[in-house]
Amino acid sequence: MTSKRTKLQEDTHFRVLRLLQENPEMSQRELADAVGVSVGGIHYVLNALIDKGLVKLGNFTAAEDKRRYAYVLTPKGIARKAALTRAFLVRKMAEYEALREEIEELRKASEDLERRIAD
Repeated sequence: MTSKRTKLQEDTHFRVLRLLQENPEMSQRELADAVGVSVGGIHYVLNALIDKGLVKLGNFTAAEDKRRYAYVLTPKGIARKAALTRAFLVRKMAEYEALREEIEELRKASEDLERRIAD
């Protein structure tokens, strides 16, 4: 069984890979804001993704500041993003179903309580 920490890490990696695929020239600060983690946390995540061969670092040629980088998904990164997407969807659909059932139970309990009060 996957731990809560591993799920959180997978969700963070999924979100970062998704954002970078859409916009490889995002800065670390922009990524941190979008994902909801610190800039230091994003730096750590990006280094992990680069070390795993999922993201490669390239120069962002359109930037005036030539020290700015683009984070480009590698073919391995694209495949990993697809796998993380499937896992994310399965997990979120299960959460959705559990929440839907809980809402239905609460709705029924509320209706029963209202009937008892009205009687």
